[in-house]
Amino acid sequence: VQLQASGGGLVQAGDSLRLSCAASGITVSGYVMGWFRQAPGKEREFVAGVSRSGTSITYADSVKGRFTISRETAKNTVDLQMNSLKPEDTAVYVCAGALSFSTIRTSNRESDYRYWGQGTQVTVSS
Repeated sequence: VQLQASGGGLVQAGDSLRLSCAASGITVSGYVMGWFRQAPGKEREFVAGVSRSGTSITYADSVKGRFTISRETAKNTVDLQMNSLKPEDTAVYVCAGALSFSTIRTSNRESDYRYWGQGTQVTVSS
């Protein structure tokens, strides 16, 4: 299983970025898919998650209203559209997949996620 994240970069506050996670070895529609991030000196934190059905989505309060998670099942990718970026969004962003018997549950718990990709760096300057 591989989860390949891309799309990071250096932007200014207020700009937008779109991250993409390309999955191989699993189908994104068969797993709960999530994005997490880890800033320097901080613990990894949940950003957004989408259920197997795609009908349930959860966001961290810090990104709600600015970030949008979506799936492209035909491409087997999970994207994270990030708008109105802030310096505190600076972090390494990673995507992850969780097994779930439920088609409508998401998860914000790291321990639920079985597969993890490598990260992509997002740096937001003020």
